[in-house]
Amino acid sequence: MDYFLAVVTEYLRADRSVFINTELLIQLDLGDSPAKGRSWFCDVAAANFREETLYLCEITYSKSMSALATRFSSWSTHWSDIREVLRRDCGIPATWQIKPWAFIPTDYHDTLKRRLAAIIPKEADEQAMPAPLITYLESVVPWKYKSWDRKLAALEQKT
Repeated sequence: MDYFLAVVTEYLRADRSVFINTELLIQLDLGDSPAKGRSWFCDVAAANFREETLYLCEITYSKSMSALATRFSSWSTHWSDIREVLRRDCGIPATWQIKPWAFIPTDYHDTLKRRLAAIIPKEADEQAMPAPLITYLESVVPWKYKSWDRKLAALEQKT
């Protein structure tokens, strides 16, 4: 378990429209033995009912960002299949968006962006994996938001 998994999980679930599943197995091929390169454990799957979006959240504080970049590269290669599998196995409606979301330290932003440049297509393609959202681990600590309603707290700050 990643050290920050609990912190990010609490941050996500503080939005009342979000329901989470930690360490979700994404398995392209049915069977008892998930194949390497065709199955992954996603740190946190966050279903946001307000946005009708499933976020596949990955959490790391690795300086190199290499494991995260490898994960996103693999997901990008299999993105159409991943979307179908999430519909098949998790019941995600076909109308919902599915997006990757990275939680990383602020200092490693440029490293991840450089690695993503080789993975994410420059031109919009509905079948391609979208660029991951990036949120800094420093911004998800519990004293930065209302633990009982993060989304409403964010909305209040904008008015």
